[in-house]
Amino acid sequence: MLSPVCQGVPFRPTMLALLCSLTLTAQAATVTTSQDATEQQGAGALQLSDVNISAQSLTAAPSLPAVYAGGQVARGAQLGVLGNQDIMDTPFTSTAYTAQLIENQQAESIGDVLLNDSSVRQASGYGNQAQVFMIRGLPLATDDISFNGLYGMLPRQIISTDGIERVEVFRGPSAFTNGITPTGTGLGGSVNLQPKRADDTPLRRLTTDISNNGRIGEHLDIGQRFGEDNQFGARVNIAQRSGNTGVDHESQAEQVFTAGLDYRGDRLRLSADLGYQKEDIDGGRNSVFLGSATKAPKAPSSTTNANAKWANTTLEDTYGMLRGEYDLNDNWTAYAAGGYKHTRENGRYSSVTLTDNVGDATVSGSKIPHDEDNTSFSAGLNGKYQTGSISHRLNLGMADIWAQQRSAYDFDLVGASTNLYQPVSTAKPDYNYPGGDMSDPGIIGKTFNRSLAASDTLGLLDDKVLFTAGLRHQQLVVQGYSYADGAKDAGYDKSITTPVFGIVIKPWDHVSFYANRIEGLAAGETAGSSLAGYTYTNPNETFAPARTKQVEAGVKVDMGTYGATLGVYRIEEPTGGYTETDAVNKTATFVVDGTQINKGVEFNAFGEPVPGLRILGGVTVMKTRVEDTQNGTDDGNRAIGVPTFQLNAGVDWDVPGLEGVSLNGRMLRTGGQYADADNTISLPTWNRFDMGARYGFKVDQRDVVLRATVENVFNKDYWASAQGGYLTQGDPRVMKLSASVDF
Repeated sequence: MLSPVCQGVPFRPTMLALLCSLTLTAQAATVTTSQDATEQQGAGALQLSDVNISAQSLTAAPSLPAVYAGGQVARGAQLGVLGNQDIMDTPFTSTAYTAQLIENQQAESIGDVLLNDSSVRQASGYGNQAQVFMIRGLPLATDDISFNGLYGMLPRQIISTDGIERVEVFRGPSAFTNGITPTGTGLGGSVNLQPKRADDTPLRRLTTDISNNGRIGEHLDIGQRFGEDNQFGARVNIAQRSGNTGVDHESQAEQVFTAGLDYRGDRLRLSADLGYQKEDIDGGRNSVFLGSATKAPKAPSSTTNANAKWANTTLEDTYGMLRGEYDLNDNWTAYAAGGYKHTRENGRYSSVTLTDNVGDATVSGSKIPHDEDNTSFSAGLNGKYQTGSISHRLNLGMADIWAQQRSAYDFDLVGASTNLYQPVSTAKPDYNYPGGDMSDPGIIGKTFNRSLAASDTLGLLDDKVLFTAGLRHQQLVVQGYSYADGAKDAGYDKSITTPVFGIVIKPWDHVSFYANRIEGLAAGETAGSSLAGYTYTNPNETFAPARTKQVEAGVKVDMGTYGATLGVYRIEEPTGGYTETDAVNKTATFVVDGTQINKGVEFNAFGEPVPGLRILGGVTVMKTRVEDTQNGTDDGNRAIGVPTFQLNAGVDWDVPGLEGVSLNGRMLRTGGQYADADNTISLPTWNRFDMGARYGFKVDQRDVVLRATVENVFNKDYWASAQGGYLTQGDPRVMKLSASVDF
């Protein structure tokens, strides 16, 4: 129970936790030594003890790789059909960020977590609130983030962290490990989320938070195991946050519910995950389109919002997933998983388009209802066996996803005048370009992806050399339907096989050299009817699946309490465009014959090299160019939205002599990038600094943790990304306070 001083406080969870925490902190000041506190414990006084607030209160679920020293990352991650793998045994690089990191940084969304990764940068969606992640210079949409290995199960646009145990980042294409993504992004890397599970230690935790803008939230996390040998487990997370953000006239309300149920027997393991998330965003700030601008204007104040006050969006997702694993014997395990998700979105969106180089712009609007239903299934067999002196790890798997989209739209093509630096309040527009039934959107797309995969990892010289080879055969079926009458107007049915090769050489216990060749895969592009004033001569023509190819090599070091990776890579991605056929009649043929090449060097460091000092950071240096562009016009130019470098440096430090007190800081630095194919519009290098502190102590043997975080400490004004050829503005300074109480 809570300390008696907290009883009787009117129940508003935020005020309750904050007031109680302040009271408990005051009590702490009266305790001079741990021995005195122990003697007073019988009287109900606060006890200061050896609280390690850098260690998770819950250990990792048995199905997950162990937490690495320092607790911020894990020793491994789930690599699709390959299953859970230790970082030193794979020919790829990946990082799994833990629930401890999420809690200590007060990360509310997956985007907040991925700020820790030097290979990742974040951008806005195309005129909406979606988070888009650039991994090794190529985009990953939230639609294409997997959940415990299954695609299509998670909320679109924004994903809350409240029910998430791990955020696993795989660097490089992943067509073999995970199969093709639902919308075809993720060709430079992928993200998989692991749900929370109940641990053997019961958990009852209330966290409440508030920002300097008055955004208030509560999060209840309950975990319990039952039955003989704790075979049954339940983990429930309920959260809500609402209020103004740091951006002018922007507010956000969020509701989250997740439930994770599991059974762990001697051979059989079962789990079920249910989730619901709703996001209501009013006056949201999103991307800025270049329009007539011939250079990027100076970034406005970090709080300025040129989007319309009348803009709003509601994102609602409901999902469920079942998974089972059965050990056929000590060496072979069969598994199957299936899930379903329904998405409902309704928005009145606002888009800002520049009309000159000094910040003048227009604001236009659109109304877009969107419904989506996804069904996903996977199954496979993992095993190990020996042939002479060679060990084998065999993986067989299949994956299917069915998706159906319903949508309609109504656009305002006129737009009202405004300015980036002195926004003008505009009236709701008159929409004049409808498509489909706004009250009952019809089917506009169906997708069916199916794949079969097989791989074998051969271990030689007592597994000091590990060689992996595999294939995945994939069928992609995409159908498009007319907004006007629902008639099928596009079709696509292609099959392709993608290979993977990788090798790991471990000359010493703490060093692994690795190399890989792996591919990414996306549905081939389909020519529309027109673009940029040109009418296509080949409307609705579909092209073969786009294969992204990567080669990579590097070294990994694991010193037990700290580690590092260093790698070099080269990724080739096909790109499309049009070739002019008749300048007078403005006709063109859509073709796919261009290539984007990204070359990079990545270094990452993590762990706890000195007791009480945790590090997490890295640097990525990228060189990019495009080849075989239309008429060779842009050959040799840098690709849009790919920075020259990305640097992260994060530390977390337990202050000596102040029991339970920790400080943390993080620097993000991102190099220049271009926003147009001609490389005439560039964004400058930007820096951002974050800092935080926390204090952990015990009351009646219950853990209490107070946290404070300041993001963008110096309130830097900057353009964060040019992904897609439009501008994403960096977030303003925000201070967050939170209190967690175990009861």
